[in-house]
Amino acid sequence: MPTSASTHGSSLSLGSVGTILASMFCFAVVDALAKSVALQYPANEVTFFRMLFGLFPAILLCCGGSRPLSDRLRNIDVKGQTTRAIALLGASALFFAGLPYVPLSEAVALAYSETLIVIVLAPLMLNERLTPRGAAAAIVGFLGVLLVVRPGGAQTSWLGPVILLASAFCGALSIVQIKRIRPTDDSATTVLFFTAMGTVVMGCTLFFKWRTPSADALLVMAALGVFATAGQMLMTVAFRRADAGALAPYNYTSIVWAALFGYVLWGETLELLSVAGILMIVGSAIAVAVRRKAPEGPLA
Repeated sequence: MPTSASTHGSSLSLGSVGTILASMFCFAVVDALAKSVALQYPANEVTFFRMLFGLFPAILLCCGGSRPLSDRLRNIDVKGQTTRAIALLGASALFFAGLPYVPLSEAVALAYSETLIVIVLAPLMLNERLTPRGAAAAIVGFLGVLLVVRPGGAQTSWLGPVILLASAFCGALSIVQIKRIRPTDDSATTVLFFTAMGTVVMGCTLFFKWRTPSADALLVMAALGVFATAGQMLMTVAFRRADAGALAPYNYTSIVWAALFGYVLWGETLELLSVAGILMIVGSAIAVAVRRKAPEGPLA
């Protein structure tokens, strides 16, 4: 589940494509690792360790900037970053909570519906105009969502899809909030603030729900945090090198990886209507991303 990153380029090079593909592979690995532990441990605990083990790589990423870390933290948009972090933290926790209930590829596809929700929220929260093209893309995408969560599909209840759609809604709120944060806050600082705040907030929830992890589970959750931060770093590099609209189609390769991991690890298969729904979600989201040239995707 990647975070948004700002763009500083327009050409599409082989290196940019390779970087974004590597980023999406990292996020797919995160989703697979998260599902493997979410089947045994509470979502708040999985989210906590994802944040904790992602904190050190996030600090290294932030220290590599041109401006001193202390200067960036001193001038950070605390209110804007806090609002965004809470929304994104909700998206992450709800995504992990919904993973046990649906096939991995369907879960990732539903998470990508956040791009469509942004279309609805932008006129209400950012005073942006809802274009006919945007409205049409949203309608097609939401019809795809209905195909994925239809009664009698792969899932046995509505619980999982509802949780995942709530995750997508929180993810959309975080994307909208990104547009409100002061432009002086760079991507690395934003990642560090979110990871640090997430560690503290989710650490407080452990008093309410906790299961002592085994050594193997702890190792998996450590890998989860490292891969999540690596994916964020690679995504930031890719969007600095090339235009986000040109890279948008490559964002959705994570669904292909999710389908492959789901089949190999848990024997998950997709029905034809689910595949059609996923294609409708992806197609409409790509159309929106190419039009808006904004790097939006699921949040890790």
